[in-house]
Amino acid sequence: MRQPAARGRFATEAPRAAREFGTFLAARRNLAKGPKGDDRPILVLPGFIGSDGSTLALRRLLRALGYHVHAWRLGRNLGPTDRIVTGLRERVRGLVGEHREPLTLIGHSLGGIYSREIARSAPEIVRQVITLGSPFRRPGRATSPVTPLFQALAPLHSDNVKDADPDAMLRPLPVPLTAIFTKTDGVVPWKICIPDEGKRVEVIEVKGSHSGLIHNPAAIAVILDRLQQKRWRPYEEREDVAATIFER
Repeated sequence: MRQPAARGRFATEAPRAAREFGTFLAARRNLAKGPKGDDRPILVLPGFIGSDGSTLALRRLLRALGYHVHAWRLGRNLGPTDRIVTGLRERVRGLVGEHREPLTLIGHSLGGIYSREIARSAPEIVRQVITLGSPFRRPGRATSPVTPLFQALAPLHSDNVKDADPDAMLRPLPVPLTAIFTKTDGVVPWKICIPDEGKRVEVIEVKGSHSGLIHNPAAIAVILDRLQQKRWRPYEEREDVAATIFER
């Protein structure tokens, strides 16, 4: 069962996310002064119940920096429905065909799970995966406060996903993975947002809410750092960014 502290964090998710958005607006000018992108393609996937509106601030910043960033264009994320599963596969293939190079996938929460599964099924079309507050395993007894809603929508979800092996979430990715999380996550238990160790796997901790991770200034600074890589290298902490490498 969820502990009182976890329930309190969920109750304050909305105001904390709003404060983070205000901090993002204040920091946006400095973030936009960072190194320019090289027009590489990026697809940003929203979290559960989110839509392209929730990723708009991040996408606008990335576009201003010179990246060719795309929304997922699949409406509200109600979970892995047949429409979303099929539509996302077609969206990714279409963008790869348009750009003729692999995509970087940035996924918030459930969007991060989708991103990882795309990378597992077709690693040749994915440059790297960056997740924000995304679970890597089932929550067990420490259930998420949004679990009842997810279960209520389960009849809409694809039968192929329902029959999937839950241990598949634990398999290492064949592409670089950066998992960004917060220990004050009010939606997903933070411990299940930590992937297993791997050759090109890194876990970065920031301070904030689950909902606000998509516009958390520290998380975005990490994203920008990861996007600037020509060849993969581990993230290095910076004094001006409130993000730390998670020590297991």
